[in-house]
Amino acid sequence: MTSVPVPKVALLYPGDRADPAASRFAALFAALAAAGVNAEPAVYHDDFADKVMAQLCGVQAVLVWCNPIEDGRRRDRLDALLREVAQAGVFVSAHPDAILRLGTKDVLFETRDLPFGSDVHRVDSLAQLASELPQRLRHGARVLKQHRGHSGIGVWRVEQSGDGTLTVQHAQRGSAPQRLDLEALQATLATYFEPACGGHMIDQAWQTRLPEGMVRAYLVDDRVAGFGLQAVNALHPDVPLPGPRLYHGPELPGYQALRQQLESNWIALLCERVCLARERLPLLWDCDFILGEGTADGAQRFVLCEINVSSVSPFPPSSIAPLVEAVRRRVGLPMSS
Repeated sequence: MTSVPVPKVALLYPGDRADPAASRFAALFAALAAAGVNAEPAVYHDDFADKVMAQLCGVQAVLVWCNPIEDGRRRDRLDALLREVAQAGVFVSAHPDAILRLGTKDVLFETRDLPFGSDVHRVDSLAQLASELPQRLRHGARVLKQHRGHSGIGVWRVEQSGDGTLTVQHAQRGSAPQRLDLEALQATLATYFEPACGGHMIDQAWQTRLPEGMVRAYLVDDRVAGFGLQAVNALHPDVPLPGPRLYHGPELPGYQALRQQLESNWIALLCERVCLARERLPLLWDCDFILGEGTADGAQRFVLCEINVSSVSPFPPSSIAPLVEAVRRRVGLPMSS
């Protein structure tokens, strides 16, 4: 009797923890093994990308955890490798093309008129910034966001001060507010307008309820798999350092309306707007929402802040079981009982 080969899946992440039990994904490795999936680590670095490429050509799927900028290096080499692997028939999540459609700040501009959208503009040059920003600041603070980043890097809150200067706060951990004039702000932001950094920024209206916290909805494919609540975030006006994110399952009271909106309508609207087929959604991704002003009928409104698809970690324990089932489907295994 011929034995059926066990499907192999790689978990790709930067670092030096090749031992699954010692990695931050130990629980996921264990759950995949218990579900009959042979999961192996694929520790990535540009310096040995060819070796990782050879490894990935021997698996059926690869789940990728790598920031847009990792240890000062961009993902260009990795993204090219993942595209090549995908063309060879390996399922890649998140595929670099899905990241470009969902995982950059451009998604805020593309969806600005959808139910979870907000007052958002695209700024394509420093000259446009100087021309348009002062007028928008008359109506309140703005948040300028680089095309692609993480951990608050390249996200700046700008507010008009009473003396005519600008109060500027970088969202990167440990940053302090600065007083700048418009010319100094242009110099500070100039690097984000270089082609290698996307060549533009996204300008989003400051959400006045941000001090009340942020909710992160974790999704597996198109279903909510958990929530993360963070009361003190990077641009909180009164506390210099963000607080911890508390993790909950998908049944969290108080957020079932958000879950229902995402699963029944919002994800479909999002996919249609960014021209992404639903089957190309990442296996694990998340949406960050800020509390918006209430609607005319008194319902709670949630405003999209960003979408993370390329390095979603940590994640709620409740995400592991649906993620394992999604992996099983992708590699052709029957649903577990």
